Amino acid sequence: MRPSPRCILLFAAGIPVALLSSVVHVGLWTVWPAYVAAALAACGIDLVFGLARRRLTARAEVPHTLFIGASAPLAVSLSVPPSSRPRLIEMLCDLDENLVPQPARTVTVPPAGEQRVEIPLVPRRRGTVALRTLWFRWTGPLGLVRRQTRRSLDREVAVVPDIQAVKDAALRFFSAREFLSGLKVERYIGDGTEFESLREYVPGLDHRAMNWKVSARHRKLYCTDFRAERNHQVVVAVDGGHLMCEPIEGIPKLDRAINAALMLGYVCVKTGDRVGWFTFNEKVRAFREPEGGMTAFRRMQRLTAELEYSTGETNFTLALTDLSVRLRRRSLVVVLTDFVDTITAELMIENLGRLARRHLVLFVTLRDPSVDRIAGARPDTVLDLHRSVVATEFQQERDLVLRRLRRLGIHCIDAPPSAVSTTLLNRYLEIKRRELF
Repeated sequence: MRPSPRCILLFAAGIPVALLSSVVHVGLWTVWPAYVAAALAACGIDLVFGLARRRLTARAEVPHTLFIGASAPLAVSLSVPPSSRPRLIEMLCDLDENLVPQPARTVTVPPAGEQRVEIPLVPRRRGTVALRTLWFRWTGPLGLVRRQTRRSLDREVAVVPDIQAVKDAALRFFSAREFLSGLKVERYIGDGTEFESLREYVPGLDHRAMNWKVSARHRKLYCTDFRAERNHQVVVAVDGGHLMCEPIEGIPKLDRAINAALMLGYVCVKTGDRVGWFTFNEKVRAFREPEGGMTAFRRMQRLTAELEYSTGETNFTLALTDLSVRLRRRSLVVVLTDFVDTITAELMIENLGRLARRHLVLFVTLRDPSVDRIAGARPDTVLDLHRSVVATEFQQERDLVLRRLRRLGIHCIDAPPSAVSTTLLNRYLEIKRRELF
């Protein structure tokens, strides 16, 4: 229990009362003791009729799992005895440092009722976060005495990659007929390069599919129908170096890359392709041979949950050479990584070019929206001007690296975090439709 700001003002107001009474007449000195006694009586009344700490009931519902990039509510139900009047209670949760801090909530709890409050839990990193304590604070009916109590939670919650986002995106993508191309024997005719059948020409068919040799032999016009191939091999290579551990819009780049990789892996197995997993930083961390079916996606999900944050420098020479040795069949290699400038990207460009001689490489990197905002903002001060110049130089060097990669035959994606997953899926489906690997 402690005095509230109103109580402090009440006693501070007694000082001018005491001074004024002594100046007016010396016999009015009793006004000051009477004022103090009245103030103490008011504090006593506020203390007696205030809500006792043991009469506040709090029940918390903690989520079992948190997903990176998404929020989940910590539901707290508050109740007071029926004889109490409505209480205005301030609540604050002591959260782990890897959770986004939340402000204090003020809630009115009715008598003989229950008030539910939801505190959003927004994780910053994967791993395990702790929910420690709930703090409650309220005042008496006069607002003079403040009471404070705590309820221990002592709960640990696992933070894992966001699978729900993968499922939602999959529902949107697979609702379209064209994304199921290549899954069944009765494939949608017209896409792909694998021979399906011959049929006699009718108006409306594509003239480019005309089979002139067969037409000359039968003296009729025939067209060739193609179907999309399946059982392609896709390898997702995720860089876990220190650059990928830096946050972008509050979430580490590594976690955003994992979400995009899981979404791509889910679509790959649904379209009949085989997907593999490769992680690296200063050394090779994990490798999984490409395989098909939902079993491959579940194994990929477990491997992403085990991927730790690292402070080591990424060794592209060791990692990409090791990956090239392991892959015996031409594959689509999706590399999710990051770089700073042209100097630090030299070894990366050299090794990606060597890998692109045997495989189709799709290079994916996350573009920081804050750099674009600083580069495009109108400078008001000299410091703003310097920041804009530096940000523009970073953009130019980044574009230079991407142009060099494209000249080596590497497909490149440089997208903001909000669009990287969708852009990656669209590019994969375009590559698959064009039968580039």
